[in-house]
Amino acid sequence: MNKFLLTILATIYSTGALADQPKEWQLGFQNPASDGMRDIVSFHNNILLPIIIAITVFVLFLMIYTCIRFRESKNPVPSKTTHNVAVEVLWTLIPCLILIVMAIPSFKLLYKQDTIPKVDVTIKAVGYQWYWGYEYPDENIIFESYMIKEDELKENQPRLLTVDNEVVVPVNKVVKVLITANDVLHAWALPSFGVKRDAVPGRINETWFKAEKVGTYYGQCSELCGIQHAFMPITVRVVTDEEYAKWLAEAKMKFANEPITDNEYKKLASK
Repeated sequence: MNKFLLTILATIYSTGALADQPKEWQLGFQNPASDGMRDIVSFHNNILLPIIIAITVFVLFLMIYTCIRFRESKNPVPSKTTHNVAVEVLWTLIPCLILIVMAIPSFKLLYKQDTIPKVDVTIKAVGYQWYWGYEYPDENIIFESYMIKEDELKENQPRLLTVDNEVVVPVNKVVKVLITANDVLHAWALPSFGVKRDAVPGRINETWFKAEKVGTYYGQCSELCGIQHAFMPITVRVVTDEEYAKWLAEAKMKFANEPITDNEYKKLASK
């Protein structure tokens, strides 16, 4: 009972803290941290949800009405009617109209997501079994990002989501992400940014986001890619322009042409 009440309260009084990472007993989406995710949440809450609720209530009403109106005690001789032209026309046209109402805004949203504006930062994300590798092509920065084990976590670091090397991007800048994979299918997903793209070997997909709030945002591989699928998280840290310039200077020294070192996940994948 207590968990149920906490769930209701968390839903009603959700705060910006939900924008960073999933919370226990959370319902619905994480709070949006980009314009794209805000559009997705608006489409879901203002269009899809009312339609789903209306259909559910209408069907429930029909079921209750049918059970009461046509119960055996009231209809000892059942009707033999098998077709009704008016009903056939209505239950064909009404769903078509509902789909059109849903399709127009969804197509606009998809077009907006696939149209990349002028880019400020370009990042390449490569999925491996089972970790992510990142490149900043314009800055000659290359590094790998591995999940930190539970017994090595520091205070306030979320389990299964914290990595050793985070992706760092500036706030209010358009970031284009080139996504591919080295071995099998993966998927690069960040719920707070409304971003999710498959990582396909031999192919480069692309997406973009523009983070509006400074903070750390978490995602995970969203394509079932093997035994360690649940242990290749995505962490993006959004910082100010000054902090980004400082990180960039340090990263160019730390990660430029850094040789790939041995890691237990690589060793496991090579067996």
